[in-house]
Amino acid sequence: MTTTRQKWAYFLALISISLVLGPSFAHLLELPNKIGLNEERYFIVQGIYRGWALLAVVVVASLVTTLTVAVLLRKQRVPMLWAVLALVCIVGAQILFWIYTFPANQATNNWTEVPPNWEMLRSQWEYSHAAAALLNLTAMVALILSVLSWGVGNREANRDADEG
Repeated sequence: MTTTRQKWAYFLALISISLVLGPSFAHLLELPNKIGLNEERYFIVQGIYRGWALLAVVVVASLVTTLTVAVLLRKQRVPMLWAVLALVCIVGAQILFWIYTFPANQATNNWTEVPPNWEMLRSQWEYSHAAAALLNLTAMVALILSVLSWGVGNREANRDADEG
């Protein structure tokens, strides 16, 4: 049986993951146009991300709300497993960020200084964002599948009882 608490948790998790997915997917879509830019143009384009650190709020919200969904669904195996997959994907995207993206930001002082290895850092930054976008998309799909499988066992049990 579903509860109001579960519904609100799903709602908040879906909103927060969608707010993470938007900018994340934008990175994936812009990669083909940015990866070949020369140094001057690339560093100019990177300036558009000033202030994007505020997205950390929605990343934390997506982690907390998706974890909450998984915990609230612990008695509903299939929806809980989909929610756990969503959580694993969000955590995976964060692992990529902290291992690859953040160090590139640090090495370039948030893309305001050009180190000798800037091209390697550019690849590291772009491809880590692309991989994170795919993980965030998978998280959204998994959470939607969790919603769609929510209460399926209860409905089937009720239908079998009605037919019996």
